[in-house]
Amino acid sequence: MKIVGLTGSIGMGKSATARLFREAGIPVFDSDACVHALYAPGGAAVGPVGDAFPGSVVDGAVDRERLSAALREDAGGFERLEAIVHPLVAQARTRFLEDAEAGGADLAVLDIPLLFETGSDALVDTIVVVHAPDPVRRARVLQRPGMTDRKLDAIIARQTADSIKLEKADHVVETSGGLDDAREQVDRIIAALRA
Repeated sequence: MKIVGLTGSIGMGKSATARLFREAGIPVFDSDACVHALYAPGGAAVGPVGDAFPGSVVDGAVDRERLSAALREDAGGFERLEAIVHPLVAQARTRFLEDAEAGGADLAVLDIPLLFETGSDALVDTIVVVHAPDPVRRARVLQRPGMTDRKLDAIIARQTADSIKLEKADHVVETSGGLDDAREQVDRIIAALRA
């Protein structure tokens, strides 16, 4: 089974591209959805995150707004949070890959926003980077509730530069041409990986 690492900076269209792989019958592990589950009531990260960031848990779940506020005030906060969350995500990812292989999948996609930042690129056989020109990305992200230029710039600053991601990519999906165009690109990538 070939493991595909799917990544792209905020606003590039990575979630939509992951959905295209899923629609093509490829199992996709969604790292963001995994983190949401870990933060939800009963999630394995709730207790440890609450201990590390007092006041960040409300009604048995991690409150992302409160956690974000705590992280803004705490220089070492991101490292502590990653030390809690990344091992839990890695366990879930391993189970996903085992299940995909047991199910006979020839390809499996790991949708990991911070593929390079977390060293997860070492786990994959091929890398697909989702990309769009910066004006397109900014327009998409600034439509999100509560998003500002300042917040977006802070997020971008924590991510590997797009130029570096594109250099490391085996395949690129350019999403500024719309969904049908992206679907054609994904289909070509799947065909190339299976060839």
